[in-house]
Amino acid sequence: MKSLPSTILRLFLGAFLFVSSAALLSAEEKANEKETVKEKPPFQEVFKELDAQARAAMQKDPREGLKEVERVGRLLIKDYPEEPIPYAMLAFVGGRTSDNEKKVSIFKELAAIQSSNPKVAQVVGRAKGELKKMEALGKPLEMKFTALGGREVDLTKMKGKVVLIDFWATWCGPCVRELPNVKRAYGELHEQGFEIVGISLDKDEKKLTSFVAKNDMPWPQYYDGKGWGNLLAQEHGIRGIPAMWLVDKEGNLVDQDARTDLEEKVKKYLAQ
Repeated sequence: MKSLPSTILRLFLGAFLFVSSAALLSAEEKANEKETVKEKPPFQEVFKELDAQARAAMQKDPREGLKEVERVGRLLIKDYPEEPIPYAMLAFVGGRTSDNEKKVSIFKELAAIQSSNPKVAQVVGRAKGELKKMEALGKPLEMKFTALGGREVDLTKMKGKVVLIDFWATWCGPCVRELPNVKRAYGELHEQGFEIVGISLDKDEKKLTSFVAKNDMPWPQYYDGKGWGNLLAQEHGIRGIPAMWLVDKEGNLVDQDARTDLEEKVKKYLAQ
């Protein structure tokens, strides 16, 4: 699976401001300060200064490293609330932690943030998507759009069908390698009520249209040209592709890893 391309992780690991270089002043130092206010160092400078130390901390013990990322992220938010990276650090922790309660807590905290900074807003949007994804399993899935070619798609009108939601892209090697399995399942089970809805993270419409035609993919494709910023992918917390979700005849999301044993799963839900 291809991970979300970003330099954010590198920045996360370079963000340990105040861990060593900005430690709290001792009582003696405070006494000598004479109430002098010090100017904050430029944000990017502290990243460069502490990047190596942060990488070492994460490599030595990822679990403890996550605690440090969270702690430092919160300190940075307090001192640099206008910067998007500290919020992204918390999102990183939420995405990596195995503690589900902490995961939900962090994403709820981020989802409640209001900011005019578009990059902070992007982190907030992803947090909302993560929450929606975690809360979606077993519940009705709503998705409505106009596909390439003008076809109208509305999942609420597809009840009685088993529907595969395939988040993919033509440039995604694993997605392309998975296509024969998807096409085989569609060919064998379509007449029994199996449908596919593609959500393309492509940026080049002509390339997508050509690929779909060349590979005989008759199902509808959602495309907005935003790549990883794809509206439906963001809305549903998609951070890696291929991502295949399965919706049962009642319209409920029943599987968020339909890529594994796809045909068997589709047959199972068609039989219900």
